[in-house]
Amino acid sequence: MTTLNTSEQERPNIPAFGWGALIGILGGLIGLGGAEFRLPVLTGVFKYRTLKAITINLVVSLVTVIFSFIFRTGLINLNKIAANAGIILNILSGSLIGAYIGVHFATKVNERALSRIVIVFLIVLSIILVSYNFIVGLQSLQFPVMVRILLGFVMGIIIGVFSSMLGVAGGELIIPTILIIFSTDIKLAGSLSLAISIPTILIGLFRYKRQGKLDDIRFESRFILWMALGSILGALTGSYLLRFAPSVFLHTLLGIILLVSAIKLLRDHSHKSRGDSRVAPT
Repeated sequence: MTTLNTSEQERPNIPAFGWGALIGILGGLIGLGGAEFRLPVLTGVFKYRTLKAITINLVVSLVTVIFSFIFRTGLINLNKIAANAGIILNILSGSLIGAYIGVHFATKVNERALSRIVIVFLIVLSIILVSYNFIVGLQSLQFPVMVRILLGFVMGIIIGVFSSMLGVAGGELIIPTILIIFSTDIKLAGSLSLAISIPTILIGLFRYKRQGKLDDIRFESRFILWMALGSILGALTGSYLLRFAPSVFLHTLLGIILLVSAIKLLRDHSHKSRGDSRVAPT
């Protein structure tokens, strides 16, 4: 008799689609994969262990950023994106290296340490988003060309490490990097961020596959499919709403949501740690 996988029995498809759509909207609004919002949902709502949640997050993020990029081409002309290919290649050259390195750390550290890293990362991102007015003010800075190239490469490495370690596309770091170092507008920065995120995520997934971690989610295909479909719908909706939404307000709102998600993840992590200590043998 064939037995269904427990995780697929316990995790319903409709909530996966709904969360995927909601997060896809948030991501589509500012040119992200939405992984930063999806990660606490996967661990807190659907009760995935951190490393498995990160792997699932990367898969769904890849689908989201690809379709977000396609949908945003109606708003940002492809010729304009191509004209800024140097920015993409500059940051991407560092992020691919960082993504390759990040998987090594993610598969070596223990679950508790990885959860703490995720929490700190979410809090840092929330601060970045809430302080977006300050970041926009920094666009007036003019760096020499070689300094821009060096800073873009270094930031790319950092972005790649966090992307593959935490299962995120890294858009919240990529967009401020492009804004500050290369002085572009926010809508173009979002589209360039998506172009950088796609190969970065692919490298992370390749490394996880080499580590055998993709085998751990082979029974989650139905859940991933439903969440990915929801993410596509959300990305389409978010890309459309981008035409009307005030950018500063959105970044502030998303920063607050991200901080709330980090607090929830911290609370869940604390409850789990206390539970483990109660059942630990003496």
